[in-house]
Amino acid sequence: MSRRNADAGSGSGTSSAAVFGEVLKHFREAAALTQEGLAREIPCDRSHVARVEAGARVPQDTFAKKCDEVLGTGGVLMRMWGRIDWYPQVEHPDWFRRRAEMDEVAVALREYQERVVPGLLQTEDYARALFSRLVSGDELEERVRARLSRQRRFLVDGGPFYAVVLDESCLRNVVGGPAVMRDQCAHLLSVGRRPNIHIQVAPADRIGLVRPSGSMSLIKMPDGHEWVYSESLDRGHFNGDPAGYARHSQTYDVLRADSPSAPESAVVIGDAMERYEHHEQPRSQRGDLDQEQPQRRQRRQLHRSRARFPRHRPRPRQQNP
Repeated sequence: MSRRNADAGSGSGTSSAAVFGEVLKHFREAAALTQEGLAREIPCDRSHVARVEAGARVPQDTFAKKCDEVLGTGGVLMRMWGRIDWYPQVEHPDWFRRRAEMDEVAVALREYQERVVPGLLQTEDYARALFSRLVSGDELEERVRARLSRQRRFLVDGGPFYAVVLDESCLRNVVGGPAVMRDQCAHLLSVGRRPNIHIQVAPADRIGLVRPSGSMSLIKMPDGHEWVYSESLDRGHFNGDPAGYARHSQTYDVLRADSPSAPESAVVIGDAMERYEHHEQPRSQRGDLDQEQPQRRQRRQLHRSRARFPRHRPRPRQQNP
């Protein structure tokens, strides 16, 4: 269990996942059921029951409701589930936990992102499609919940300043299909209107645009300390050296200055959203656009390849002197 979960377990009332787990265990034992026996009734894995009872896993509302039915609690677990703020209880992978804890207190965050939309701006469907490449089942839902939990602080009024430059590949790399990408683009346009969130797009064809060597985050903490964060496969890297931070910060600032402004970038995102909307429409409803463009192209090609014959032009008459 993460340090944050352990701290929450020491509190009182229904603010802790650990309290929910203790109550579940009480009713299970009162019903003379083992963890494996309850898991068969849900149904789910025994390990899932064990981790919920230990306060180390966030259960879904359907799990709480089914436990009420199986254990005859009269709806106690479901009422508790509804009163607990589950998002602070989620677990992040060990290698990412330090970054997640920084996001909880950071006063400013600047990011450059390639290929995929950054986690703080992802929709639930986008995050689920992304994680489904790696995991499934309960672990998939837990990772999605953990990702969404990091966003809340940045999406409330008065949230920390968050500036992000998206490489255009983030809009072109399809995750989850056209419908998911359409909604993701719409979400970017929506959150980009918040006063604390600033989104720019670095075009792929912009000549002379100097980009960082990879995705990175520049994090400013309440005590004034500044960190550079980057990832490689399954590991996060932190650099707190002032000289290193200054170097990466300058690269980022130049990129942001040379990229299209936030309003101009919103047009680029809107165009991408329209393309995904167009792709989602049945072919019969797309109009003549799909046929008109190839026909125009074909007419131009035929015109260029057509054999040309010299035309007879009358020679001008000579005037008598």
